[in-house]
Amino acid sequence: MMTVKQVSLLTGVSIRSLQFYDEIGLLKPTQTTAAGYRLYDDAALEKLQQILFFKELDFTLKEIKTIMSDPAFDKAAAFAKQRELLELKRDRLSAMLGLLDKLIKGEDCMDFKTFDMREYYRILDDFKRTHTEAITTRLGSMERFDEMVRELQGNENEIAEMAEKQFGSLSGYTNAMEKNLAAFLENGPSVSPADVEGLSRKTDELTQRLTALQDRDENAAEVRSAVGELIEFVNACNGDMEMGENYWPFMAELYLSNPAFIQATDQKYGAGASRFIGRAIRAYLGG
Repeated sequence: MMTVKQVSLLTGVSIRSLQFYDEIGLLKPTQTTAAGYRLYDDAALEKLQQILFFKELDFTLKEIKTIMSDPAFDKAAAFAKQRELLELKRDRLSAMLGLLDKLIKGEDCMDFKTFDMREYYRILDDFKRTHTEAITTRLGSMERFDEMVRELQGNENEIAEMAEKQFGSLSGYTNAMEKNLAAFLENGPSVSPADVEGLSRKTDELTQRLTALQDRDENAAEVRSAVGELIEFVNACNGDMEMGENYWPFMAELYLSNPAFIQATDQKYGAGASRFIGRAIRAYLGG
C-alpha cells in the first residue's frame, strides 16, 4: 500500500488532485485508515495510469469517469471523436511549424491568425498562476479550471469565429473573458442557481410574446417594443459580464443563418420564428 504522498511523488499528480479524484468518485483509495489517511494498492495505481492516459488525450474528467465506470458507454465513438480533435491540433501545429520554417528561410509570410489562440491560452495560463487561491475557492480545485480550458481547446475554431463576430477581434474577446473570469471568481455567477429557472421562464415568455407578432412587419412599434423588452431583460441577466459590442448583431445572425439555431428555435416557437426574431433584432438595432 502507498500513501497519497507516496503516490504523488511517484506519479507527479498533486495530492490535491488525488483528493479531488476521490471526492468526485473517479479514483477512490483502496483503503482509508482510522486516522483518515488514503492508501492505494497496485490496482488503484493501474487505474490512475489509465486516468492519466485519458487526460493526455484531452478527455475531461467527466468523460473519463463515464468511460471507466459505464460498461454501456460507447468507448469507440469517444475515441474516434478525440482522435478527430487531436488531428485538428496536429494540423494546427503542422501549420505553425511550416510557418516557422518559412520564417527561418527569411520569407515574409507572417500569419497572425495562426498565433491568435496561443495568446488566448497564454493569458488563461497566466490567470491560473496568479489566481490559484481564488480559482480553488470558487471552483473547488484547479482540475476544474484545467477541464474548462481543455473544453475551450476542443472548440477553438468556433471560439475564434465567434470572437471575431461578437467582439471584433480575438484580442477583444480575450480581454473581456479575462475580466469576466476575474469577476466570477470574486463575486460568483451573475445569476444564482436558484434564479435560473425563473429567469429562463421569463426569457421564454418574452420570446413567445415576440414570436406571436410574426404577422406584423419587423419595424412595427409593437414588434420593436417586444424586441426591446427581450434585449433589456437578457442584458440585465448578463449583469456586469462583458458580452461584446456586437453581441446582439451576432445573435441576429445566428437566428437568421445558423441551421442548428434555426431548427431549435422553430421547433420551440413555430415555423419561421427564428428568422423573424433575427429580422426583428436587426430592425431594432437599425441594421
